[in-house]
Amino acid sequence: MSKNLVIGGGFYGCLVALELNKHGHQVILVESENDFMQRASYINQARIHQGYHYPRSFLTALRSRQNFTHFVKEFPECVDNSFDKYYAIAHQSKVSAVQFYKFCQRIGAPVSEAPDDIKKLFNRHLINDVFKVKEYAFDAVILKEIIATKLAKTDIDIRLNSTVIHIEKDVVVIQEGQNQKTITVDRIFNCTYSNLNRLIVDAKLEMIPLKHEYTEMALIEVPDPLKKVGITVMDGPFFSCMPFPSRKLHSLSHVRYTPHYHWVDREEKEYIHKSDSLYTAMIRDAARYLPLLMNSNYIESLWEIKTVLPQSEGDDSRPILFKESEKAPGVFSVMGGKIDNIIDIREQVQKVI
Repeated sequence: MSKNLVIGGGFYGCLVALELNKHGHQVILVESENDFMQRASYINQARIHQGYHYPRSFLTALRSRQNFTHFVKEFPECVDNSFDKYYAIAHQSKVSAVQFYKFCQRIGAPVSEAPDDIKKLFNRHLINDVFKVKEYAFDAVILKEIIATKLAKTDIDIRLNSTVIHIEKDVVVIQEGQNQKTITVDRIFNCTYSNLNRLIVDAKLEMIPLKHEYTEMALIEVPDPLKKVGITVMDGPFFSCMPFPSRKLHSLSHVRYTPHYHWVDREEKEYIHKSDSLYTAMIRDAARYLPLLMNSNYIESLWEIKTVLPQSEGDDSRPILFKESEKAPGVFSVMGGKIDNIIDIREQVQKVI
């Protein structure tokens, strides 16, 4: 039985820890917050992807279709399927309406023409066509409770409010309050998302090429006709307005205005500075395509760092990262692009244990 350290108590870190424990391995799970899944696992669009979002990345789309079924079956308590979901294709989209429809058929994703009363909500001068699809949302708070319950039934050594400050081969230094503890482990799984390179650089290991965006997601109360509706306008500099179940609101994200600025990891540290909200620009542009959105009530914005692999820039794909260090075998960097591709991560964990 090996001794494993999992760094990061987000959704991926927790599921990696559970997978290791299920196969009989000893696990220490370290999380810097006072609870699980408080950062990127919560502050995201809460979309359970089924492939529609990736017409320019067929493999990502196809895998999303497969993972959708697994996720909904495994975590039904947190799934919100109480709304209708529509994808609207703009005239200047990178993918035409015909191409989008054929793409959905090719990956086997349910798609049909939207009813006329929905189509009438859109500015037909800007929107080519609208399709009804099958896409759900998840309640991040309920999902966290599910994971916490699973963890509580194991013998995983959980250390909240703790930070791994140094790794060197099999030796790890953990800051727990005012105390530092040194432990030895057989394997390390670095699941810290936007902080992946912090420990890697400190340990003089191979840096992972990562792009970070400081992002704003607005939470809004939508007008009554949109309360049971999710909308995505694509494919290009457009937006999504999705139910956000944990707050009983809708999230609004915009490809142009949600990312406030970005940087690529270098050897030197990067520092985050606050930005002013761009909600006004977000809603003004979104309302050009869906005028009814202008009657929404803005509640607040959620801010988080979104991290992607540079290869995602061209085709909007979301490949997983599961990479073992060449300089330090047994040290793994782990990152998923979407919350529902945890199935792929599990398969990778099973290959190395």
